[in-house]
Amino acid sequence: MRPTPSQQAQPSLRHENSELRGLLQALGQDARYNQAVLQRFQERELALLSAGDLVGLLTCLTDGMRASFGLDSVKLKLLDPCFVIRDLLVSHSAADTHLMRDIELCTDVAAARTRFGELGAPLLGAWDEAHHLALFGRRLGGSVALLPLRHSEGLIGLLCLGSRDPQRFRAGQATDFLGHLACVAAVCLENAVNRERLRLVGLTDSLTGLYNRRHLEHRLQQEATRAQRYGQTLSCLFVDADHFKQINDRHGHPAGDQVLVALAQRLRARLRASDLATRYGGEEFAVLLPQTDIDSASALAAQIGAAIAAEPVMLASGDAVAVTVSIGVATLADGRRSTARDAGEAMLDAADRAVYRAKQAGRNRVCRADRDGDS
Repeated sequence: MRPTPSQQAQPSLRHENSELRGLLQALGQDARYNQAVLQRFQERELALLSAGDLVGLLTCLTDGMRASFGLDSVKLKLLDPCFVIRDLLVSHSAADTHLMRDIELCTDVAAARTRFGELGAPLLGAWDEAHHLALFGRRLGGSVALLPLRHSEGLIGLLCLGSRDPQRFRAGQATDFLGHLACVAAVCLENAVNRERLRLVGLTDSLTGLYNRRHLEHRLQQEATRAQRYGQTLSCLFVDADHFKQINDRHGHPAGDQVLVALAQRLRARLRASDLATRYGGEEFAVLLPQTDIDSASALAAQIGAAIAAEPVMLASGDAVAVTVSIGVATLADGRRSTARDAGEAMLDAADRAVYRAKQAGRNRVCRADRDGDS
């Protein structure tokens, strides 16, 4: 007996139904996967938006991204030509923590943009040794995603995501989520920096942008306490511009202000992130050097003096002003016989006396507080 047409169609319908069920299952799996991805991105964005301060935000962008997305490496490159971010992190005592292993602050904007490339959108693709090794600092292989962080004035940094999985970030892959996350991160960074600057406005010198004497006194006790507790060295420099009154008398006080700004910039350019440069008053600057002995501090002082003397300061008027500095160097004395506050103040006083001796000896030189009777 021959099968009826309906009976003949049943195997075909069962096959079609099976294919449809398989397709629906695949679509369901894709939907669940996409939902999970979307949820992770939303959680990261919420964490960024909820970060309480700059350090918390940077932690979200590095440790948080690595943990949330199961990445092998996350590196954050930030343009910081005026040392703003560096100084803000120092104020949190965050510059020496593990956080800074994943963050690079780039002061040379032109060189950084050459390294990063002019990315207008996230760039995904296979590991390229020539381009990616310098960004990540170690060989990963696999694949990477480079997310440019931009605000209204242009590029402010680069968020580098690395995975050992070659399929994790593929060229041509949709980047909507990554692009949106980068936009959120850039806005949050700008807001966090602005909030921190407002918080510290009473602790900074409005002319040079350095910290003021009030903040120096606060940090001095902190650093002296840390040095005594852990048996570390702590030194300081007093830097005084030579013949500064003559500059004001000859070129005017606005020119003197320009010289002070130039000195502050040259001073900071020679310091580590953990060092603290302050405008002590007038044409005097004080610098705290944690974990630095008297010999290293003296060598640094000589480098600073030579760098300042080597190049005249160009004024807005077009005139060039030759500037030199006298520098006094001192180190923290044995703290067993004094409190941290007293030891710190004694160190500053010794550096002040040493710079006075440098002035008396002819200026444009470095004097150490452990010589010629000072201690």
